Amino acid sequence: MVLGELSRLSRPSSPLEQEKALKAGWLRRQRSIMKNWQLRWFVLRTEALYFYKDQDESKAQGCIPLQGSQVNEVPSNQDDPVRHLFVIVPGSAGEKDRSGVGHESFLLMANSQSDMEEWVRAIRRAIWAPLGGGVFGQHLEETMTYEAQCGTPREVPVLVEQCACFIREHGLKEEGLFRAPGQTNHVRELQDAFDRGEKPVFDSSTDVHTVASLLKLYIRELPEPIIPFSKYTQFLSCAQLLNKDKEMVIKLLLCFLLKYFVIISFQTLFFFI
Repeated sequence: MVLGELSRLSRPSSPLEQEKALKAGWLRRQRSIMKNWQLRWFVLRTEALYFYKDQDESKAQGCIPLQGSQVNEVPSNQDDPVRHLFVIVPGSAGEKDRSGVGHESFLLMANSQSDMEEWVRAIRRAIWAPLGGGVFGQHLEETMTYEAQCGTPREVPVLVEQCACFIREHGLKEEGLFRAPGQTNHVRELQDAFDRGEKPVFDSSTDVHTVASLLKLYIRELPEPIIPFSKYTQFLSCAQLLNKDKEMVIKLLLCFLLKYFVIISFQTLFFFI
């Protein structure tokens, strides 16, 4: 992909549009010819990663298309550990050959390891969300709507159902469940697989603490808690009544939960009408 093709995708962007972006921030990009680094303001949208000279620019200097792309962290170099690099390879996502041969790779550098990891996760969500992935950090309603389009409507996301079934089968007698951490590398591998739209299988070799950690991570990264902010006061009132009338509290909680899930179900149904 050449710079001319990139420029055709570039389009003016107002500050308001930048506010609506999936993510924005400073990154350094390696120029293709001189191989030097340029500090640019990057704005992530669903279709591309745009870059600007600074935050006040209204017209993008160029962009990196995301459809069909792959993004990966670049292993750190012991001789130069301060560089936090990741690469975007256009047109290679989903292909068996992920070497990037025949594609121009875009090398980017973040300010820190955590910043780089956030960018990689955000870009992966943008790439895979239209294909059923990008579920970590995605609104619950969006995940439910997409999964309903692709198959039988469920009451919870596939990831939640799969984790809950595995934990029920293998973890109810496990000491420290949801407290003891799982295998960090495996949790991350499973997260990446679900974010790519895959449905990894848990088998007898899968550690139940890893599955529990994956479920906790999914819930923690939801943009809004499972009990939404709009219902917070109602649930808090129930908690305050707990010591006075336990039976009444249980009835109220069931009523609130039923109303909430009915609303979600009607929203999903309305989408298909």
